[in-house]
Amino acid sequence: MKTNEEPSSKFIKIRCPKCKNEQIMFGKASSIIKCLVCGKVLAEPTGGKSKVKARVLEVLE
Repeated sequence: MKTNEEPSSKFIKIRCPKCKNEQIMFGKASSIIKCLVCGKVLAEPTGGKSKVKARVLEVLE
């Protein structure tokens, strides 16, 4: 592996559409991501990048 390669996935900050809670998740999560406050499903795994069902606020470096 080259030392100057960047990882293909990053952490992202998302906002729950139901209760407006903001939380951070991994872009390629392997499990269902639920809101920590209200329990709404925010993202589902697809085998690659997660299918995000919430508003993406920021991609973290």
